[in-house]
Amino acid sequence: MVHRVLFWGGFGVAVRFWQLGLEMRPFFNRGSLWAYPVFAGVGASFGYWLQGVDERQSAILEERKRSILEKRARKAARD
Repeated sequence: MVHRVLFWGGFGVAVRFWQLGLEMRPFFNRGSLWAYPVFAGVGASFGYWLQGVDERQSAILEERKRSILEKRARKAARD
């Protein structure tokens, strides 16, 4: 989980660098340093949310797989 949060936090910082590069503004201006933690935090929170989505979907898929395998076993027992 930590790797996904760190990746998306780094992606948020990279987006900030890209934004400043497109605007041709200095990367480390004293007045705009507060935005880096904001972008990193938004990216990290997205990564945390994405990890939860992945875990929920994996649980649903495992349950469906188990259900299908049980159904196949019951059918094989009848035949």
